[in-house]
Amino acid sequence: MRHGLELTALLVIDVQSGFDDPVWGPRNNPDCEANVAALIAAWRSAGRTVVFIRHDSVLAESPLHPDQPGNVFKPIVAGRPDLLVIKQVNSAFLGEPDLHGWLQERGMTGVAIAGIQTNYCCETTARMAGNLGYDTLFVLDATHTFDLPAHGGGIITADELARVTATNLQTEFAEVVMTADLI
Repeated sequence: MRHGLELTALLVIDVQSGFDDPVWGPRNNPDCEANVAALIAAWRSAGRTVVFIRHDSVLAESPLHPDQPGNVFKPIVAGRPDLLVIKQVNSAFLGEPDLHGWLQERGMTGVAIAGIQTNYCCETTARMAGNLGYDTLFVLDATHTFDLPAHGGGIITADELARVTATNLQTEFAEVVMTADLI
């Protein structure tokens, strides 16, 4: 594993069964879950901080609503995290309990971000982490997203959305890395 990660918390964002629902449409990166599992295992074996974040949708029909079976974490997100954050918005920093306060109390200076969706909750959390002063690692191949309708027509593929997210983050908010860079 890369040196200097002792004070970097792994944030595993919204790796929930509800994202397997066909309602989301085509996705990218079939290796996402394996890479997330590898990161969790590496962080735990090194005795580093692991935080799970779960999205509890306020929309009753959402696969991520607490009353829906899709609200649960996928099996790769197993074991007890150092912290569980519950959120209803895109950023893990706007959930409960207060992630920023918790990280600060423990002297954490960095975060490594993995999870679902690349261009929504993962990107929003990375932007906030950068703005809050964390050394932010965005583990691109440990995220995935879905195709989206484009403004003005057409479709933007999940791969293109991930590429744009990486470009946006790398310029100002985070260092974009791959799982192999951290293990």
